[in-house]
Amino acid sequence: MKKYSAPIMMILIFEAIAITLWLTKDNIFYLFNFSYIGCSIALGMFLFIRRYKHARRIVQLLVGSYMLVYLGLICNENMQIEGFWYYLFTGVFEAATIHYAVAKIFGPLIFGRGWCGYACWTAMVLDFLPYKVPQQPRKKIGWIRYIVFALSLVFVATLFLAHVGNIEKIMFWAFIIGNALYYAVGIILAFAFKDNRAFCKYICPITVFLKPMSYFALMMVKCDKTKCISCGKCKRVCPMDVDVTDNSRKRKNGTECIHCLECAKNCPKGAL
Repeated sequence: MKKYSAPIMMILIFEAIAITLWLTKDNIFYLFNFSYIGCSIALGMFLFIRRYKHARRIVQLLVGSYMLVYLGLICNENMQIEGFWYYLFTGVFEAATIHYAVAKIFGPLIFGRGWCGYACWTAMVLDFLPYKVPQQPRKKIGWIRYIVFALSLVFVATLFLAHVGNIEKIMFWAFIIGNALYYAVGIILAFAFKDNRAFCKYICPITVFLKPMSYFALMMVKCDKTKCISCGKCKRVCPMDVDVTDNSRKRKNGTECIHCLECAKNCPKGAL
């Protein structure tokens, strides 16, 4: 039973969030929303423990498609970064602001960049592409994400400062167009750099929030040095170029780890 403690703990954490938001916001939607996400993630963890090779993909599809289709397209909620700025400017702690607080600002202190590995609807599609293991060295163009981050803020700020009408409708179309651009750029970069996760490494503005918080994450892939034979296989299969053999927080690309656990699955000695 001890080996299932992680998925059980995950359910408890998300249920605590779900019940707290349900009672404080007096909206039962939060009970359903966070219970569903917590159970989906816990299911993936359970399947991983049972050595089902597509465990993470199942979670990605369950959570990613729910957020893209149901929350985004059906409920007309812009869950992209522009939606976050929109609710911040309106001073309302709802939808995107809650989502960002839990998944991308405070959540990473516990889960690291688990969002990127298990829930992101952009990565959900990109991970179907053929370059699951990077075929080229990492590029030094990560600064582009900061430009995209700033542009998203300027875009929403301009709408408010210009007193543009019907901003909610603009936010919905920004969600549609923004996602289309993300997918297009992500697919182009994946084939150009032969790396499914090129978009995550160089373009995605959300990582501006995720990276600094993930540095302090409680959940962290660690290496048992007594078992490790320094074969380097874990580094070769890592989609984010993380040196998981280094247990320090300053390890190479440490804040890029998406907890996909490809390293653990491929370690011949079970050192991770």
